[in-house]
Formats: sequence, C-alpha cells, structure tokens
Amino acid sequence: MTAKSRVILLFFIDLAIIWFSIVTSYLFRYPNHALQEYVVQMLQFGLIATFAFGGSLIYFGLYRRMWQYASIGEIISVSKAIVVGSLFSFALAYLILPDRVPLAIEVRSMETILLLVGGVRFLWRVLHNDRINYKDTKTHTLIVGAGDCGILIAREMMGPSFAHTKLVGFIDDNANKYHMYIMGVPVIGNRYAIPAIVKEREIHEIIIAMPSVSRTEISEIINLAKKTGAKLKIIPALNDLIAGKISVKKLRDVSVEDLLGREPIVADLNSILGYVHHKTVLVTGAGGSIGSELCRQIAPFGPDKLMLLGHGENSIYTIEMELRKSFPELNIVTVIADVQDRSRMMDIFSGHRPHVVFHAAAHKHVPLMERNPSEAIKNNVFGTKNVADCADKYGAERFVMISSDKAVNPTSVMGATKRIAEMYVQSLHTTSQTKFSAVRFGNVLGSRGSVIPAFKQQIAAGGPVTVTHPEMVRYFMTIPEAVQLVIQSGSFAKGGEVFILDMGEPVKILTLAEDLITLSGYEPYKDIDIHFSGIREGEKLYEELLTDEENLGSTDHGRIFIGRPNVISLNQLELEFKRLERVLAEEPEVIREIINQIVPMQPVAQVAIS
Repeated sequence: MTAKSRVILLFFIDLAIIWFSIVTSYLFRYPNHALQEYVVQMLQFGLIATFAFGGSLIYFGLYRRMWQYASIGEIISVSKAIVVGSLFSFALAYLILPDRVPLAIEVRSMETILLLVGGVRFLWRVLHNDRINYKDTKTHTLIVGAGDCGILIAREMMGPSFAHTKLVGFIDDNANKYHMYIMGVPVIGNRYAIPAIVKEREIHEIIIAMPSVSRTEISEIINLAKKTGAKLKIIPALNDLIAGKISVKKLRDVSVEDLLGREPIVADLNSILGYVHHKTVLVTGAGGSIGSELCRQIAPFGPDKLMLLGHGENSIYTIEMELRKSFPELNIVTVIADVQDRSRMMDIFSGHRPHVVFHAAAHKHVPLMERNPSEAIKNNVFGTKNVADCADKYGAERFVMISSDKAVNPTSVMGATKRIAEMYVQSLHTTSQTKFSAVRFGNVLGSRGSVIPAFKQQIAAGGPVTVTHPEMVRYFMTIPEAVQLVIQSGSFAKGGEVFILDMGEPVKILTLAEDLITLSGYEPYKDIDIHFSGIREGEKLYEELLTDEENLGSTDHGRIFIGRPNVISLNQLELEFKRLERVLAEEPEVIREIINQIVPMQPVAQVAIS
C-alpha cells in the first residue's frame, strides 16, 4: 500500500469513528423510542463534529506521521487534536444548533473518539511489528545485566532506530529478578544459562551491560558467551566511559583484552605529580607503542615541557598531532634523533636539561635481532648508554629504562642486550646523583610486532593463523596498563632498582589465537585453521620475570615489585663495551659469542610439536 493510500484509508476510518462515537453517545443517552425525537440534532451535530475533528486531526499533523513507530509523542499529539476538536465542535454546536446538545453526549463522544482514534493508530504499530516478527528478520538480542545500565540500553533499543532488533530477554545473576518483566522483556536466567538460552532462543547478539562489575566477572561472562557463536558487544567499564550518558553508541566489540580479566589499576596520583608536574620530561622512542602511550599518560600531569624523541619522523608527527589536539596548552618539543648518535644526544640534553627521562627506544623483535646482533648492540646497549650518560652528565633527576622479561635468563640476542642495558643503568647509579631504574615486564597486547596484529591480519586474509608451538605461553598486559605502572614505578625509584610488574597469569598463545578467531566471528579449525610453525631463533616456551638469584621486594603498590640483580662494577662494564665495539663488524656468530660471555644465553630447548 502506498503512503497516499494509507492516508486516505486512515482519514475515512477516522470519519467512521467520529460518526460511530456520536451515534453510540445518543443511543446511551436516549434509549429506544426516545431517540426518534433527537435524530435531526444527532445528524446536525455529526456534521459539525466531522468538520471540527477532521480539521483538528489535519492541523495537528496526524496524517503525516509514521504510526508504525508511534510512541509517547504521538499519544500527546492525538490527545491535543481530540481536545481541540471537541472544544471546536462544542462551540459550533452551541452557536449553530437551535437546541443545546446535552453535555453528557459531548463528553462521551469526545472520550470515545480519543480512545478509538488513538487505538487505531497504535494498533497500526502492533500489526506492523507483528508482521516484521512473523518474517523473523530481526536480530535476536540478549542483554546481560538487568541493572540500570542494561535497562537504559534496552529502552534505547526499543526506539524506532532499532526496528530490526528484537530484545529476547535479560540475563542477571540476581535470582529475585528471574521471571520478572522489565519494559515487557523477561529476565530469563543467570550467566550460566547463556549457552542454553542462545541455542533455544536463536540469539544473534549478546550485549554485556555491566560496567560496574569486576573485570574478572566480565572475563568469565565472555568465556561463557564466546562459545555460542553469537556476536558479542560490551559497554566499557565505568572508569573507561568518558563523561556522558550510557547509550548504545558506547557499545564496542569484545576484545582479547576483555578476556584477560584484569582489574583497573589504582595509581597514586600525588606521587606521580611529585616528580612529573612542572618538570621537563623526555621520552625516547616516543613514536612507538610504549613511548607514545607514555606521552599520552604523562601529558595530563602538567609537565613544563614534554619532549618527544624518536628516529621515525612519521610516528613522531602522529603522536605530536594527537597531543596538540588533546592538550593545546602543553609545551611539546619534537626531536628527530637516533639514540645511537652520542654527540646529538649531548646537544639535546645540554640544550633542554630534562629532569625526567623515560627511555623506551629499543629494538624488540627477537628473530630479527638474532640475525642482526650488531644492530641490537648499537641500539639496545650503546643507545641506552648514550642516553643514560647524558642524563647523568646534565643532572637529570630520574631515568627510567623500559626493559623486558626477555632479559631474564635470556635465550636471545634481544633479551641479552636488554639485560646488559639493565646492568649498565644499575651500575651508573652507584656513581651518579640521578636516580636510575629499569622496569621489566612482558608482552603488551596490540603493540607493533606483537602477536595480536599479526593474528588479526591472518584472520582477515582467511587464515591460517600461525602459532609457534601449542604449549607456548606468555605474560600479557594492555599497553595503557603497562605504561601506568611504569610511570608509577618512577615515583618509587631510589636508584639502582629493577622494577618488575605483576603481569597476572601467563596466557597460552594457542588460546589467544583461538579466542581472537572466535571474537572475529569464526570457528577455530573450521572456518580459520591454526598451523604450528615451530619455535623460532631465540624464543622460549615460557618467559620469566625474575632470575633465581634476584631477591624480590615489595613497594607501596600491590602490582609493582623490586628485583635486585647483582650489580657489576662500572669499570668492568666499560671493558665489556669495548669488546662489543670491536666485534660489531664481525659475523653474527662471533658477535653472539661475545654477548654470551657477558650475559650467558640459555640454549633454547627444541620441543617437538605433537
């Protein structure tokens, strides 16, 4: 039926309602033979009412609305139109008709017209929705969480913008809510019923609307829901929600980070302010994953100057533009330089005299550094030495080096060079006024070169996803989480510490790959296959955060610990560095042998893939 045909049909239905209302009002008022005396008046009043109500309905736009999406606004418009039409008809009848129309007839006819005109329009909406439901083309949606957030999401999804979404029910662990209805939607079970409900009700989409519950609980719910094949959406945690009301627009896809189940970090803001606020802060490697996040998190603490130092001009420009937009008043200085260039580092430090240095510049790719050990030495060892020496010479208050769990019992050139850099930073503290420290942590999710971007690319290409070994495990953190703890660690530094971050429980890389495939809407081994490539050069099955001889101490933060590795004298390290310099032009095997003499590299156990 065309729009014009629907308007004509609705107009004639309204005319029939007006006449029906008036006739029935007279019948109630004058039963049986008494009605014969008022037939003429009834017809006259009917004509007046037709003119008055018809004009009012047109004036209030009741024939220009899409009644399949009728809501409270339409109820108000219908009410206004009927009230105005009634007053108009009463006035005309009083002025034109010789005999007064009884008030009871006028009131009853108005009530009947209001009920039927409004009822017909909302019946139109019901029939429209039933027709869509009958076709079963809607997205069947389940909301986990029948609290305030879930109800707000449900209310919004009942609006006209979500005509093709059908809310099947709520999931809630509160047994008192079972079998209750919220806005006509039932609460149909707890979290453990999700798999059965999805199968029974043919659920297409699950929305997790519990922003105030713990990350551990969210992780458990996701693990139950991800096996169902339904698309998963989530409202971010309350501390991640930027100011503004909760709405469907805030929904995002569930990510691998949500599966880690880690609780938000509580930082001691005063201690961070104490060493960053009104200070000149230098971040090396500022264009990288860790370096750029350091800049984002340092900026709100109000440093006098934030220096972004990096070798890659494009990445430095990107983070500079982001910071200038977010912090227009911040004094940002960008420096394109290589930490391997000692004289350039001296010029930068003598010109700007940074108070705090976060050294994040490093080569991190294990197999590449295994094949290019000279580059690992130049960047990770000599680059760190250059920046640390400048911090010492020009009176920096604090120097925080970003290290790695691969520095513990290293099996790779990358890990060994990171350990040598740690050793130098520790030794330099013994002769310096600068508080030197290093922070050691595991893999960060989403960083350049990490497994997550690689897996996503492989999934987007249709697979297979490549995992080195089915038993390989790693510690993981999100980038913001790791950086927040790094900045907090800097406040605890007295000098010479190697801070170790609580990485939580280790995660199987195979499990990570399977989860990512599932969250991408595919079934592992069926839609996307997983292949095992074998352990690469320098890799271990298991990472460690502490060597056997390192004593672990606590700090005022429950997720930051202090490792105290043995300190080697600065003179001895200087001699070792000269040895490294002499062999930079040699073959990789020769370079690795010299590195191994400084920091013994553990042989990699070749584990068969079953």
